[in-house]
Amino acid sequence: MLNSLILTTCVFINELSTLSIIIFIIGFIDELIIDLIWIRLAVKMRWQSRTIRITDRLGESVSGNAAVFVAAWRESRVIGPTLRHMTRQWGDGALTIYVGCYPNDPATIDAVMQIAACDPRIRLVITDHAGPTTKADCLNRLYRALCDDEKRSGVPFRMVVIHDAEDMVDRAAMDVFDRAIDTCALVQLPVIPAALPDSRWIGSHYCEEFAEAHTKTMLVRDAIGAGIPTAGVGCAIARPMLGRLSARRGMDGPFDDDSLTEDYALGLEIAAMGGRSRFIRCRAPDGRLVATRAAFPSRLDMAVRQKARWIEGISFQSWDRLGWGRTMLDTWMRMRDRRGPLAALALVLAYLTIVWNGVVLTLGLAGVNWPPEATLLSPAMRAFLWLMLFGVIWRAIFRFGFTAHEYGLAEGARALMRIPVANIIAIMAGRRALWNYLRTLRGHTPRWDKTSHQVHPDMPDAGATA
Repeated sequence: MLNSLILTTCVFINELSTLSIIIFIIGFIDELIIDLIWIRLAVKMRWQSRTIRITDRLGESVSGNAAVFVAAWRESRVIGPTLRHMTRQWGDGALTIYVGCYPNDPATIDAVMQIAACDPRIRLVITDHAGPTTKADCLNRLYRALCDDEKRSGVPFRMVVIHDAEDMVDRAAMDVFDRAIDTCALVQLPVIPAALPDSRWIGSHYCEEFAEAHTKTMLVRDAIGAGIPTAGVGCAIARPMLGRLSARRGMDGPFDDDSLTEDYALGLEIAAMGGRSRFIRCRAPDGRLVATRAAFPSRLDMAVRQKARWIEGISFQSWDRLGWGRTMLDTWMRMRDRRGPLAALALVLAYLTIVWNGVVLTLGLAGVNWPPEATLLSPAMRAFLWLMLFGVIWRAIFRFGFTAHEYGLAEGARALMRIPVANIIAIMAGRRALWNYLRTLRGHTPRWDKTSHQVHPDMPDAGATA
């Protein structure tokens, strides 16, 4: 009886492990194709022809009015240093910074008013509803304020740049946007998370994810002509395109105010409407990468909350909102984007298999006699395991390489040690995202399940409080 129970359990675990291996191998092949395309681009130096030559024109005027949208809900700790840094970096009179605050968030309103009193380019906008709503709802309110200003002045804006309340902007970024927006509807710059000395395992695990995504994956998408999903920060949208999006929705603005990842949807909608999108990775004359820098959540619960919001919006909400695209390329990219829950399931099954095999090995060393059928692996399973091992090593090499290139060898080594941490966060975020999405199916309104932010450690005002 006991042997029968053990054999049944082993068969069940083996089936689960087979499923996890199949999911992993499919994901590895998918990623391998992106790797090979990137290698081809790198060997031929093709990406250089897809960037633009910039000069650091600090203090010069952009070619028309530019607006910056910053949605802020309970950001009194970071909004002051961010706005001070932004106005210093972008010392241009043609710039208007629209900051959206909620009427039930007086601390953030007061922090913005203190900065606005010293700089007329900052425009405080109070939302129509008490917070939190969604970030998209706040952005739509900023868009309506922009439209009102255009009507009063009779002068249209040329582009809208979107940032978060904790972003450290690059002084050359506006120059890049200004040059590229002539021929593009959407321009996205890289995002560089800070390597946080006080959060080596949680807050710093974003380093390797963005280093690989914004050094490889987004460049490949740009090169093959796929839609560029925005990161929600460090992106510029041409003003006429926002008008087209707003008219298409027939609502109060261009952003999907029920979406938790309006930034992702925005990029794909622009591509679907025929707008040209660009991901631009370039360097300023002093050699620095022109990018948006930010400190990501340093606590486990905050990291899980943030990634759950991303998974819910991209993997679940976008199924019925955005569909699967009109071409094979669209379908492939959207399948890649929505694989988060499947990857979390594969990780759960893989760790379950590891634990079970550990139990089998431990009891076997203790003298427990297992049925022979419980420990035998088929030739096909052995082949899959070897392929899986090769995939793990291949991915680890890429993760180390991209992280070390951006942050140095020490951080590259830490990226390898953080792989289990990143996996656990992915599993927890996948479970939370599924639960939250099921709640919306029962009639719950999506809300801005935001995380607490901190000022980038390299920000000049990092020690200041608003």
